[in-house]
Amino acid sequence: MASGSDRNPIIIGGLPSQVPDFDPEETQEWLDSLDAAVDERGRERARYLMLRLIERAREKRVAVPEMRSTDYVNTIPTKSEPFFPGNEEIERRILNATRWNAAVMVSRAQRPGIGVGGHIATFASSASLYDVGFNHFFRGKDEGDGGDQVFFQGHASPGIYARAFLLDRLDEQNLDAFRQEKSKAPYGLSSYPHPRLMPDFWEFPTVSMGLGPIGAIYQARMNRYMEARGIADTSKSHVWAFLGDGEMDEPESLGQLSIAAREGLDNLTFVVNCNLQRLDGPVRGNGKVIQELESIFRGAGWNVIKLIWDRTWDPLLAQDRDGILVNRMNTTPDGQFQTYATETGAYIRDHFFGDDQRLRAMVEGMTDDQILHLGRGGHDHRKIYAAYSAARAHKGQPTVILAKTIKGWTLGPNFEGRNATHQMKKLTVDDLKRFRDRLHLPIADKDLESGLPPYYHPGRDSEEIQYMHDRRKGLGGYVPTRVVRSKPLALPDDKTFATVKKGSGQQSIATTMAFVRLLKDLMRDKELGKRFVLIAPDEYRTFGMDSFFPSAKIYNPLGQQYEAVDRDLLLAYKESPQGQMLHDGISEAGCTASLIAAGSAYATHGEPLIPVYVFYSMFGFQRTGDQFWQMSDQLARGFVLGATAGRTTLTGEGLQHADGHSQLLASTNPGCVAYDPAYSYEIAHIVQDGLRRMYGGSEAHPHGEDVFYYLTVYNEPIQHPAEPENVDVEGILKGVYRLGEGPAGSIPAQIIASGVAVPWALEAQKILAEEWNVKADVWSATSWNELRRDAVECEEHNLLHPEEEQRVPYVTRKLSGAEGPFVAVSDWMRSVPDQISRWVPGTYQSLGADGFGFADTRGAARRFFHIDAQSIVVGVLTELAKEGKVDRSVLKQAIDRYQLLDVSAADPGAAGGDA
Repeated sequence: MASGSDRNPIIIGGLPSQVPDFDPEETQEWLDSLDAAVDERGRERARYLMLRLIERAREKRVAVPEMRSTDYVNTIPTKSEPFFPGNEEIERRILNATRWNAAVMVSRAQRPGIGVGGHIATFASSASLYDVGFNHFFRGKDEGDGGDQVFFQGHASPGIYARAFLLDRLDEQNLDAFRQEKSKAPYGLSSYPHPRLMPDFWEFPTVSMGLGPIGAIYQARMNRYMEARGIADTSKSHVWAFLGDGEMDEPESLGQLSIAAREGLDNLTFVVNCNLQRLDGPVRGNGKVIQELESIFRGAGWNVIKLIWDRTWDPLLAQDRDGILVNRMNTTPDGQFQTYATETGAYIRDHFFGDDQRLRAMVEGMTDDQILHLGRGGHDHRKIYAAYSAARAHKGQPTVILAKTIKGWTLGPNFEGRNATHQMKKLTVDDLKRFRDRLHLPIADKDLESGLPPYYHPGRDSEEIQYMHDRRKGLGGYVPTRVVRSKPLALPDDKTFATVKKGSGQQSIATTMAFVRLLKDLMRDKELGKRFVLIAPDEYRTFGMDSFFPSAKIYNPLGQQYEAVDRDLLLAYKESPQGQMLHDGISEAGCTASLIAAGSAYATHGEPLIPVYVFYSMFGFQRTGDQFWQMSDQLARGFVLGATAGRTTLTGEGLQHADGHSQLLASTNPGCVAYDPAYSYEIAHIVQDGLRRMYGGSEAHPHGEDVFYYLTVYNEPIQHPAEPENVDVEGILKGVYRLGEGPAGSIPAQIIASGVAVPWALEAQKILAEEWNVKADVWSATSWNELRRDAVECEEHNLLHPEEEQRVPYVTRKLSGAEGPFVAVSDWMRSVPDQISRWVPGTYQSLGADGFGFADTRGAARRFFHIDAQSIVVGVLTELAKEGKVDRSVLKQAIDRYQLLDVSAADPGAAGGDA
């Protein structure tokens, strides 16, 4: 928006200062020279010249400030606004109907006996922002591609449902089932955007604050990655993320802005709904959040478009020759603007314009009502259209649109701009009448005074509804819509897994390396290989994956524009625009966002990708657990590897790196299938089954199952046996199988171990047989979590079907023939194996690494937690003593013999072995 052609706003230290132009003719000559450079030599040449001028100015010690923020006016001048191609009157009527239905839906959800709530004010502030997008920009999927990807602000979901109602995508029964997903099934509507609950409607779950922004950034990047690798044509797809200004306080909202700028993601637009309010009050009451965000985004390298004032301000700004109005806008804090939003026109005249004669003169010809309706740009269709058009046309940078709005806009004086408006869910009869009048809807008073307020639909044949359908037809279909077009993948046969199943022979390797060896074989597959997406947070070398650098290469849209320092080495660092490996730096949040974008590509673009995300297990579910929940919400698939797992395997790193609980955290995620394998052949069967379930398709799941696999793998080298003949594959996949019977002894016992603890259990088995006459069978518990999940499902079925044959949990059936006691051991806290305790048919005890980790030798750590082989022996003897099968006196003998109370007496164990 023009702020006066004679004004020359200069930014000093990020703050605006009005500086007079003493020689306008000379100024114009400089501007004409720049225009000529652009016109004759192009923008790149003009940019170079500008940078050289800045460089020379600094050499001459001329203070040249950084342009971190600009005046508090619209970025796009009025004279530069494009032609608005829509019918603004029809669009206004459509939006009024949408506003009404959204508010009524939430209000009706508060009816007696239901009271499930909802949010009104967020959509009320952002309704115009969405409406312009729906009518003119958001591409659908009818052309066979992925269309645009729109990340809707979670609290605005009622407005999206209300629009879908007008388009006959939903009916009144759906709207009245808002937030009643089970009790009103199949008509229930989820509270927020949620693909798992509405898999044909929503694409992206966004209500966990901050995850929408980071998800949108990495979705835009994934679009470019897929196109660069020839997997899908995403050139027409644009990513739109609708966010709140309060939401931008979340670290995930701003933490990865630089990658979008660094990779030139001009296929990405953030629309920040700056209604200046958080959930409880102002975002920056004493400051200016739009100016703050502009500085942050500019500094990160984004294109910034401020959309602050609507067209009613244009004549006033055109009069502002000396900049007094813009200065008032610049210096008025957000908290005061919110007060203006709740006050009268007379108050605004007195307090905003009243203390300066020049300002008062500007509005002398305006009534108080006209002053009251000087509006914000986020409610003006033409201004919004101009901003969106500029964002779509901008090249080389992502764009953020900072749109100023009023929270609760059009809902009336009890809602608009009030601190409590986010929590207000129900409109009184008087509120409804004022709201109806504001929207000019033909609804009678009697329909508002008795019973529930009615929904409004102008009729299927009305020009408003036909206009809506025509616009969506022209843009390629309805939004939001989730479509799964991908077909099951041709999976590799057993031969691909044969090498890993042979074990490691005399070589000792960690389970991390066993997985990497299998991954190499899978990536050689002609059909499947190109679909793997490797992801790691700056730890490929730690996990032994640097061997992929020369062949798979690291994705970088700019390629490798330097000579690598290790270019002469066999495993040189290689970057390429067609690279297969995503190297997101030290950012687990960024990596997980890449994982989600890749894992949902089968739906977003109809092309399945197989992400493999490898990380320090401590930094996964603990650090980014909310994103793994988002992954399940988005029905994303893939393999997640918690490497360097366990509380005692990462010997030198200490507490912050010692994971003894991620398996427990994983158990809380219903979409996560978690395993803790011990040997390479177990990994082979688990991965093969994961590919089958997620990507192979079946009669029950023609497009694959909506789960992801979590495998904890270790950095401790061990010898991996070859797959036994007649191996119990069912047991491996369901969670437990007998690994080996006790070699000798007459007193029976059972040891159940997982992951890196299996070798300790086998050593304990040998000691028990040789020294204590105990015949202990060893079981490998590949998944404590899956065993518990199966048992819970059995109990649920039995609870509700008492007349049917009662189901028996798999773990109970599997262990039913084994004579106890049962001692479970792992490198996890006891709560992990304790998940199955109630279903084990016999006396059950667990050993685990409860407490904080620490830096020491592996042997010392295991002796400290009493989970090493000797401690397992004592654990088994203790349970046998409780059952009267051995004398209690042997317990003290064993403790003394193995020096269990002396941590330093333990064998330090194998050292090293990062992978």
